Amino acid sequence: MASILDEYEDSLHRSVSVPQGRASVGIPHSGYVNARLEKETPIFNKQRIDFAPPEKINSLVVSSNQLCMSLGKDTLLRIDLGKPDEPNQVELGRKDEAKVYKMFLDHTGSHLLIALNTSECLYLNRSVQKVRALSRWKGHLIESVGWNKFLGSETNTGPILVGTSQGQIYEAEISVSEGSLFSTNPDQYFRQVYTLEEESGPAPVCCLEIERGIEGKFFIIATTRKRLFQFVGKVPEGTEQQGFSSIFAVHADHLPSFREFPANLGFSEIAFYTPKLRSNPRSFAWMMGNGVLYGTLDYSRPDSILSDERVWVYPPDIDITMNKPISIVLTQFHFLLLLSDRVKAVCTLNGQVVFQDPFLEKFGLLTRMIKDPTVQQIWIHTEKVVFRYHVQRESRDVWKMYMNMNKFDLAKEYCKDRPECLDIVLAKEAEHCFQNKRYLDSAKCYALTQNYFEEIALKFIEAKQEEALMEFLIKKLSNLKPSEKTQTTLLTTWLTELYLNWLGILQGDPSQRNLYLDTREKFRTFLSSPKNKDCLFNNRASIYELLASHGDTEHMVYFAVIMQDYERVVAHHCQHDEYDEALNVLSRHRDEKLFYKFSPVLIQHIPKKVVDAWISMGSRLDARNLIPALVNYSQSASTQQINEAIRYMEFCVYQLEETQQAIHNYLLSLYALCRPDSLLSYLEQAGTNPNRIHYDLKYALRLCAEHGHHRACVHIYKVMELYEEAVDLALQVDVDLAKSCADLPEDDEELRKKLWLKIARHVVQEEKDVKKAMACLSSCALLKIEDVLPFFPDFVTIDHFKEAICNSLEDYNKHIEELKREMEEATQSAKRIREDIQEMRNKYGSVEPQEKCAACDFPLLNRPFYLFLCGHMFHYDCLLQAVFSSLPAYKQAKLEDLQKKLAATSQPSKSHHRPKDADSISLGKGQQSREQIKADIDDIVAAECVYCGELMIRSIDKPFIDPQKYEEEMQSWL
Repeated sequence: MASILDEYEDSLHRSVSVPQGRASVGIPHSGYVNARLEKETPIFNKQRIDFAPPEKINSLVVSSNQLCMSLGKDTLLRIDLGKPDEPNQVELGRKDEAKVYKMFLDHTGSHLLIALNTSECLYLNRSVQKVRALSRWKGHLIESVGWNKFLGSETNTGPILVGTSQGQIYEAEISVSEGSLFSTNPDQYFRQVYTLEEESGPAPVCCLEIERGIEGKFFIIATTRKRLFQFVGKVPEGTEQQGFSSIFAVHADHLPSFREFPANLGFSEIAFYTPKLRSNPRSFAWMMGNGVLYGTLDYSRPDSILSDERVWVYPPDIDITMNKPISIVLTQFHFLLLLSDRVKAVCTLNGQVVFQDPFLEKFGLLTRMIKDPTVQQIWIHTEKVVFRYHVQRESRDVWKMYMNMNKFDLAKEYCKDRPECLDIVLAKEAEHCFQNKRYLDSAKCYALTQNYFEEIALKFIEAKQEEALMEFLIKKLSNLKPSEKTQTTLLTTWLTELYLNWLGILQGDPSQRNLYLDTREKFRTFLSSPKNKDCLFNNRASIYELLASHGDTEHMVYFAVIMQDYERVVAHHCQHDEYDEALNVLSRHRDEKLFYKFSPVLIQHIPKKVVDAWISMGSRLDARNLIPALVNYSQSASTQQINEAIRYMEFCVYQLEETQQAIHNYLLSLYALCRPDSLLSYLEQAGTNPNRIHYDLKYALRLCAEHGHHRACVHIYKVMELYEEAVDLALQVDVDLAKSCADLPEDDEELRKKLWLKIARHVVQEEKDVKKAMACLSSCALLKIEDVLPFFPDFVTIDHFKEAICNSLEDYNKHIEELKREMEEATQSAKRIREDIQEMRNKYGSVEPQEKCAACDFPLLNRPFYLFLCGHMFHYDCLLQAVFSSLPAYKQAKLEDLQKKLAATSQPSKSHHRPKDADSISLGKGQQSREQIKADIDDIVAAECVYCGELMIRSIDKPFIDPQKYEEEMQSWL
């Protein structure tokens, strides 16, 4: 184990180099380099707005990038922060001494309520320029407004809640008419729904908030100076526009649930944090006398939306009597407190002040702080100046706080994109789990860190926590890169060793049976993991050695199957006489080479099952490679067992239609040894055509002769066309078999007669059966009585074959009469032929002067011509041209030769049909030779009419246009 640790340490150690000229701080235990080259931007970045108000600022509100501020006594300034260069100024139009007390802007930035200190309220819509008084609201000093974020629009507020300084809560609705500037009154209604009280009586409603939960449930939060009230109720679906009266009506007779604290600031303020636009708030912070009540909002709770509440007391420098906080704003992880001269940011996780920003006296006292929930910007103003805070990367150090609070999951969530911080959290979590003896959890965390491998491994070894060590190694292995092959090999080998040790310990303890089975399953999962497959395959020799050293044959077989080392698996089963299991492996994986290798062993013990497996493999197995196994088996087995070999060979021959000679020869040998009847049927089924027979004829003949199968030998002789040998051998078996052989040479009458004479001699001399000999004469027409007579002994009387002699004499007489008739018919035929020849010599035809050649359509009598019996007439040269191309090559050559000879003779007369006298004028051999040449030419050229004879029939499939001239002809038509 120590050597493995050393090797793994060497493979994991890496050096970290830092380029010159850069400051860096190394973290040895984590392997990261943390470099900070410039000061990090603060979370809350303050910016002074470049704005010099002409009058003092009384109030300021911001929402949806819309900013409204009250200046002096009668001026209202509206700024669209998307277009800050286009401010809009509106005059309130008041002639009295009324001043702006508070302003309220809805979540869309469209509806602005202006509460005056004279208990009046004005309304201004973003789309208009004129301020309108809300007459129904007169006589109430407005302290808070709960906007309806679910039904409100740019022209209608929907039902909203209004809190007054006397503790009354009113429900109201404001609507802007689309047809004119305003309807008769913008305030649709204004009715009281509840009154908030403290122990001394009605108290100002400092804050109002309306939220909607699940299943139509609404939560209304209202605060006074010391109390926080919750109103919970359902508004039936479709009746939301009717308002919230039904929710408050439930609490008409009893107080709703509330939180109360003894200290009193004289007012209170609640802030909410909403992570995304148009979503529900997730947390709240209520600033009151005893500190800040902070918690989350859980909308699934039935009676109270507030959850995880805790009070963060004010820092020591805040005195609620002399220097009390003015306003509060809540972000994701901080709440900001506004004091008269500074801003403090307190972390909601630990209550520590993480940011403090003092303001110079020249700016005056700080008046108000408000956050725009849509863009997460914080605004602060004095009577002279406006400031804006940008919140940047607020969660940057949250991981550290969660880590110190042992909330490691949250800590990892907030540093998942910062690996150096994540490593610190994981190391801290691993150490925490180790100290609390949660070793498996500790191992999982340590595996994800960059801490030195050997330190962690030794830590678990010293604690004697092998299971945790295995978990650490498994996780470490899963995190390695494919390129880290050395580390993968070492971890894989070490884990195999640990698993085997652990299994060996558990196997010997019956009480640990369930744990043993669970560990065995984990080990098998480890061995079969696709990620470890390549490493295990490349190092399978080492794994086999480990398994063998522990004597774990069960997992050796399992590992061999995973590695697809089926040869080792089958060999193992064979060594342990588990032949059925071995055959199952072969049948399951269908590896031909393994079948060839192990079949000789398996067939000795389970022949029938092995043959069944061979047959199931079908053509994938080459039966020639299985013959050695069958030969070895058949030599030592009984006849019944040899039948299995015959069954497989028959399957190859008849089902697979194998044509290999070795297969057929072996089947023949098995038939000859055990199944003579099947032997003859096989030979007959194979046929008598030597070219279609797949066995070796000479081998088959020798084999059948050795085993005394004479009928099979006769059949083979017949196939080899050795008819004499076939007849000789057949006569030893059966005369009828010899007769069937004697008739086979149909084209060789002499041989057939010779074979029948052999049969006749055998019948006469060996069997001495005259009747059977006479039967031979009737079976073969080639044999005569005179051929058979020499075979009979001298003492045989003529009575035995008198009938045969008479029949023979009658046959001779018939033959003589037949010859006479044929001679007379031949004489008559010759006579008729002579008459036809004489008649043809005297036959003639008449040609009219206007007759034309059938080929060229020119007058016929201008040149030598031919006249056919069918009536067609051709010039000599036209007929020659039509016939020549269709003549065979040898006739074309002969015709050309005759034409040359004809040209070499004397010039013929002008008329092709001259009188006989003209021919007799010129005497000599030359004239006769010329006439003979012309006759030969006529025999070739004028053998038949070119239009009516076979030439026209043979040319029926000839194309009209010569293929070689097709392109030329086609171009001529374009």
